[in-house]
Amino acid sequence: MHDAPMPHAASGRTATPLPPPTAEAAAHSQRLAAAIGDEIAANGGAIPFSRFMELALYAPGLGYYSAGATKFGEAGDFVTAPELGPVFAACVADAVAPVLRQLGPGALMFELGGGTGSFAQVALMRLLELDALPSRYLILEPSAQLRERQRARLFEQLHPMLFALVEWVDGPIPHDWQGVLFANEVLDALPTPRFAIRGREVLEHHIATDGGRFVAQWRPADAMLCRAVRHIEQGLGRALPDGYQSEVLPQLPYWIQAVSGGMQRGAMLFVDYGYARSEYYQPGRDEGTVRAFYRHHLHADVLAWPGLQDVTASVDFTALAEAGLSAGFDLAGYCSQANFLLGNGLAGVLARIEQIPDEAERLRRTGEVKRLTLPAEMGERFQAMGFEKDVEFGIAFLAGDLSHRL
Repeated sequence: MHDAPMPHAASGRTATPLPPPTAEAAAHSQRLAAAIGDEIAANGGAIPFSRFMELALYAPGLGYYSAGATKFGEAGDFVTAPELGPVFAACVADAVAPVLRQLGPGALMFELGGGTGSFAQVALMRLLELDALPSRYLILEPSAQLRERQRARLFEQLHPMLFALVEWVDGPIPHDWQGVLFANEVLDALPTPRFAIRGREVLEHHIATDGGRFVAQWRPADAMLCRAVRHIEQGLGRALPDGYQSEVLPQLPYWIQAVSGGMQRGAMLFVDYGYARSEYYQPGRDEGTVRAFYRHHLHADVLAWPGLQDVTASVDFTALAEAGLSAGFDLAGYCSQANFLLGNGLAGVLARIEQIPDEAERLRRTGEVKRLTLPAEMGERFQAMGFEKDVEFGIAFLAGDLSHRL
């Protein structure tokens, strides 16, 4: 493919008008589109949607997360909780501090996807206050541009003693270790297969090309995807109806095992948007949850401008719980982001905000808390799930635990 594919709604609905990219950005997208087109041609004329998503997000030097485009904040495509201010990271630090203290010297903190470095900055400063510093703070970041941005920020903002703890790694920890693994808005970016039910047969969404455009094809699913869909139906206690479309991550247990690696003792904490399985696969959600973020536009046109937009899917937290248990962890708890923050130091944060003398700053920080906790904002749409192995989170999930919904 040599022409950049224009917006094309994968669901068949009318495409949302999107702000046009700059000439430089469009050329970048054309290069990635051509590379994807070459792979499609080399693989019999179609590739699974999960592979398209993988290339769109992670193709070396071209994918959304591996290239240099601005992603976070008002100038990017979306805003994550750590970018709003220090509240989120401080509360997460309060939650994991008991685990790090239990593990003692040698405990590691392992963050997947470091964003701008804002989370690491606040978390390290708060863990110092709580006397719970890890021996090293590791960041797994696929984007070279983001690594440099993180490094510059942390070098400038942290005391040299804290900055010396930070290390960037290229993959999971390759040796036995003890510590805490943390991931905020990472699971939603795992390349996911999409499926459809046609006359009780499971089909898989593939991407082909037609006249310089990416188009959808449905092909019989392989055995792994079929088993994953039947497992969903077994858990629901009902068959998915004919015509139902959604997505599932059969590889999630293997991914959890890979990223936790040789963790002998410790905890994992995931925060993301999603649902328990019964809500994820409810009859009314019959086109799945895959969507794209482009310049703060949330839309269904996931094939538009590869490399320039985030492609994402909600998290099935029941599947995450199953994957953590199969990897040898115990489920510590599951709750909304609002209740997680309330249970991990938010009251103290609010008390400190009330003491801020500058009214504008006080209002800004109050607005941050509202965005993090209000149901119409991030408070209920985002969920937190923790796992533990020979340690205890303590009170981290006591406020509003939803494990019974799983």
